[in-house]
Amino acid sequence: MTQPRTMLEISGLEKSFGDIEVLKSIDLKVQEGELVFVIGPSGSGKSTMLRCCNRLEEPTSGAIFIEGERITDIPRRDLDRMRLKVGMVFQGFHLYPHMSVLKNVMLAQIKALKRAKPEAEARALEMLDQVGLKHKADAMPAELSGGQQQRVAIARALALDPGVMLFDEPTSALDPELVGSVLKVMKDLRDKGMTMLVVSHEMQFAREAADRVIFMDGGYVVEQGTPEEIFGNPKSDRLKTFLSRVSHEDAGAEAD
Repeated sequence: MTQPRTMLEISGLEKSFGDIEVLKSIDLKVQEGELVFVIGPSGSGKSTMLRCCNRLEEPTSGAIFIEGERITDIPRRDLDRMRLKVGMVFQGFHLYPHMSVLKNVMLAQIKALKRAKPEAEARALEMLDQVGLKHKADAMPAELSGGQQQRVAIARALALDPGVMLFDEPTSALDPELVGSVLKVMKDLRDKGMTMLVVSHEMQFAREAADRVIFMDGGYVVEQGTPEEIFGNPKSDRLKTFLSRVSHEDAGAEAD
């Protein structure tokens, strides 16, 4: 049986902002087709780690590899080529308000991949269909709900054929009733074999869909394991405290 290919590898990653150490010797591998979920309290370094993975933040030290290529050695002028391999979906949707949904999904294909317009349009419609929004191709972003806009943002990233998808709190800006549609798209991507590294507070989704869960606190990876291990049998006191706090918050939200 062949070993799965390592799509993303983080080795000895450290990041400081001035005197503040945000990431401290992070080691992590994400295999092809794996959905790895990152949880932890605010300020634990989760989003900074994700942003280092496509050099939106420059690591202070350490190395990051995408499909075996050491991207931390790539000159800044060549970063656009590297970022084609790494799709990223943010909390905000970052759609161009003056362009239709279809043109939002076509633009980067034409600019970055130099695809001809007919090919870019066909790919855009295919990806919009995948996220359930082909019927909104001619709509403007302002005509869409937040959940629909986030699904367009996912389609835009997928249209560039990345090897790895990074999700940074993709549902945190959405009303609760809109969260499910975005999580369904992510689950469908997992079922299709997309490699994903996800930072989110959606614990139930992590339980149901993740292959592996990483718990970060204070800039460290404190614990990692299957969802059953992390949620059902946490080993560190820090993780136990975090999960207890989260479950209390969830119970309070349900009471509201």
